[in-house]
Amino acid sequence: MNTHPGIITLLGIAASVSLLSGWRLYLCILATGLAMHWHIVPLPEHLQALRVLASPWVMGAATLATLCEFFADKVPWIDTIWDTVHTAIRPIGGALLATAIVDPSDPTMQVVAFILGGGGALLAHSGKAGARAIVNVSPEPFSNIALSTTEDIATSGLLYVVYAYPYVSGAVAVGLLVLTGGMICVAWRTVGRIFRRKPTASRARP
Repeated sequence: MNTHPGIITLLGIAASVSLLSGWRLYLCILATGLAMHWHIVPLPEHLQALRVLASPWVMGAATLATLCEFFADKVPWIDTIWDTVHTAIRPIGGALLATAIVDPSDPTMQVVAFILGGGGALLAHSGKAGARAIVNVSPEPFSNIALSTTEDIATSGLLYVVYAYPYVSGAVAVGLLVLTGGMICVAWRTVGRIFRRKPTASRARP
């Protein structure tokens, strides 16, 4: 029986992984590598290009990077610096992961996956960075830690869902897009309110 998924399913998987890479690139790499190494998620033939992620060297580097991101992402303002540094890294990583997911014998689809994967990762990264900048304004650190931990859990859980049940990957991708769009809209509105308050405050001074 041919279990090779169709083009829509492939694009759904690629879109979901690239969007999640905009949140946690190193966790995406590590979780995928561990799943393949321990055979938790049996990858179909078309995803065997990702088997390089199960290399001990790749998983070791991804583990170190994941730990660094785990702690840096939970400290106010340090997380903003981390996000700024990764503005280019996450989209490139998301694009490469998306390219590895699609059929390597189809150059056109690989180019499409690379472009859309990079764009999706950049979009998700922008929503994450914007939401985190707003949370950092809060004087207490707990909201930052809670949001970061939620991202950790959501990324791990959704990665498993996408690989274990590829037929729902399209719905996962759409949900992530809607969530990312909402985060960006909230960030823009909050920034707009902050800038509108400043002139008012200036006129109120004697």
